[in-house]
Amino acid sequence: MAFFGKNPKISTSKKKNDIVKGLWQKCPSCRGMLHELELAATLNVCPKCQHHLQLPAPLRIDATFDADTFQEFDAELTSLDPLKFTGPTAYADRLKHYKDATGLNEAVLTGFGTLHGYPIALGVMDFRFLGASMGSIVGEKLARLIERATEVKRPIVIFTASGGARLHEGMFGLMQMVKVSGALARHAQANLLFISVLTDPTMGGVMASIASLGDLIIAEPGCRIAITGPNNAKEVTMQDPPRGFGKVEYFQEHGFVDLIVHRRDLRDRLGKSVQHLCAKQ
Repeated sequence: MAFFGKNPKISTSKKKNDIVKGLWQKCPSCRGMLHELELAATLNVCPKCQHHLQLPAPLRIDATFDADTFQEFDAELTSLDPLKFTGPTAYADRLKHYKDATGLNEAVLTGFGTLHGYPIALGVMDFRFLGASMGSIVGEKLARLIERATEVKRPIVIFTASGGARLHEGMFGLMQMVKVSGALARHAQANLLFISVLTDPTMGGVMASIASLGDLIIAEPGCRIAITGPNNAKEVTMQDPPRGFGKVEYFQEHGFVDLIVHRRDLRDRLGKSVQHLCAKQ
């Protein structure tokens, strides 16, 4: 009988490709499954273990500035390919991919706005774009932001998140460390405030330059910060790195980081810090 023949095919109402993607994320700390609505309500902080997931630059700006006050600068600037870098994937193709994936032209957004009514200059690096590596355009946008802030005497707040210098651009990427550091030196000579906010991860050339030059250095809990990782440090020094090395809590204990602030409190803490420190200038 046909009934005892081959198993009948069972059809489903949804094909594999029809399943909605991007609604859930796994917390890298507690491994819990988190719905995007949960994360939106907590600014991408895990409600189960308080791990701070990465926050896209546009959302960071909305969470920091007073509403409708952000004026973006240099949005049209995009990276070129000075070395004609190929490797496993051509640099030009990678740039196009990340532009399409993030909706950004580069790995940093910069502009002016107000925070608790106080005018500030803001730069926010976005790790989704090529690991927020600092290439020529990232450095150029940050340097222009700093120079504009110096000219009109505004304090600066920069959120860092980066894997380091952009090796696809070779020396053009590495020289951005000097360019942004020089711009910050002139800002400091004008007796103006710079607050550096470290987010996960802040590594390499960015940590060795702009991230470490703040008059006040604030960090989010649990973020990874270092010029090089623990494994590389061990290979160079032939010694095991100190316990906790690479975590922001270690650097606070040793005096490098001034404050560790939960993301829900960061806007208010920044606003009060800017008003208090600028009043002393």
